[in-house]
Amino acid sequence: MSSVDLLVRAQPFIQRLQGKTLVIKYGGNAMTDPALQRAFAEDVVFLQMVGIRPVVVHGGGPQIEKGLEKIGKKGHFIQGMRVTDAETMQVVQWVLAGEVQQEIVGLILQAGAKAVGLAGPDGGLIRARKLQLPDTQDPTRLHDIGQVGDITSMDTGIIRSLQGAGLIPVVSPIGFGEAGEIYNINADVVASRLATELQADKLLLLTNIAGVMDKAGQLLPELSSQRIDALCADGTISGGMIPKIAGALDAAKAGVGNVHIIDGRVPHALLLAVLTDQAVGTVIRS
Repeated sequence: MSSVDLLVRAQPFIQRLQGKTLVIKYGGNAMTDPALQRAFAEDVVFLQMVGIRPVVVHGGGPQIEKGLEKIGKKGHFIQGMRVTDAETMQVVQWVLAGEVQQEIVGLILQAGAKAVGLAGPDGGLIRARKLQLPDTQDPTRLHDIGQVGDITSMDTGIIRSLQGAGLIPVVSPIGFGEAGEIYNINADVVASRLATELQADKLLLLTNIAGVMDKAGQLLPELSSQRIDALCADGTISGGMIPKIAGALDAAKAGVGNVHIIDGRVPHALLLAVLTDQAVGTVIRS
């Protein structure tokens, strides 16, 4: 199919989404492969150029692991959440709000648009408190995972101001507490809450897999709330997929049009999911 044919087929999707906000969680291999990095930035810039309003929330797991290795530490996770002591928090803050965020801003600039990096304290964007993590098997048991935050509120005024000025917001998943303490927050959780607060038309979560799989390794193209509960109960959804799916389901229930879990290893997967009728990844519908 020619480029012209692709553009013609994309036109109805572009028309429907013009002026709408898309929240995109950027993580996984798409963040570490140079060709995929460029493709992601090109996709985000293209969306903005056709009148769609993208907001990027980024992770940085591989980069954090490298940062921890430099100081002789190894990452530890409980139920998909990174255990974050004070020393780990310093690395998280430096890697996310410094290295990774600025790299994304630079990639978007190279692709032809302007972006601004934000973290929780900027404009009071993400307020949080210490997360008490219930055990999946025994909800009465709480895990202490250090300086990991539970979002209490968001003020999206700064996001809307940047969008109005034609800038692309790039958000690091770091929150702040009442006493100014800094918290590490799961990026999928931040993206899902932000999509809800912004009343986004779509939430797109880039991952390192083709989507949500059943126990036989087959892609599940669409999920309902009941199906998600069953997959969690039988262990099909586990580990780092738990906060991703939980946040996605919350966003869908709160009115976000569609939540897409897509394979960030596929070049331009973002545009395929947004501007075509091609089945891409797993969709959770509102």
